[in-house]
Amino acid sequence: MLDNKLGITSSVEFANEEEKITKLNALKLFDSKKIDKIEVGTFKGLSEIHNYLFSDIYTFAGNIRKENIAKGNFRFASCMYLEDVLKKIDDMPQDNFENIIKKYVEMNIAHPFREGNGRSTRIWLDLILKKELNKVVDWSKLNKEDYLLAMERSPVKDLEIRLLIQNALTNKINDRQVFMKGIDTSYQYEGYNTYSMNDIDNM
Repeated sequence: MLDNKLGITSSVEFANEEEKITKLNALKLFDSKKIDKIEVGTFKGLSEIHNYLFSDIYTFAGNIRKENIAKGNFRFASCMYLEDVLKKIDDMPQDNFENIIKKYVEMNIAHPFREGNGRSTRIWLDLILKKELNKVVDWSKLNKEDYLLAMERSPVKDLEIRLLIQNALTNKINDRQVFMKGIDTSYQYEGYNTYSMNDIDNM
């Protein structure tokens, strides 16, 4: 378990608190309209999202990781080259759906934070889609296993994840329920499902 500002040493207790606090922050980000002020399609914007979600939890919120990390047999971008990689991702085109997904895949490979990459980057992707295509992803339409397998294979070929996301697009770009369902699904991908966004909304 990573060092945390909450001073919690139990991994189960920490996971529950992290989920509750960061989901509440995600809802505040949407309801306050601060989400509409985030820079779209850059690491700066992704950093703003990550910091907003996780600043109550981690001292490294919004900061580029200084460690090399891996998931299974896949090693994410080396921290030695990470700043250069992120600059190249900033410069990638986002003028059509195919290029947006390529950019999303590259940011996933970069994995710039020690924790919370997937949850932050899915919000980041939605902001790009919203700006460029007037669409967002209805993440509740994406099966967890299908999505995770497609993302695992995406560094080699992004066709599978592109088709999955394309089939889940909606024009309900400002719909609160779509956003809330999306956050719930995004967290379920990472194994967080103690609190629903409806629970959070009623707290």
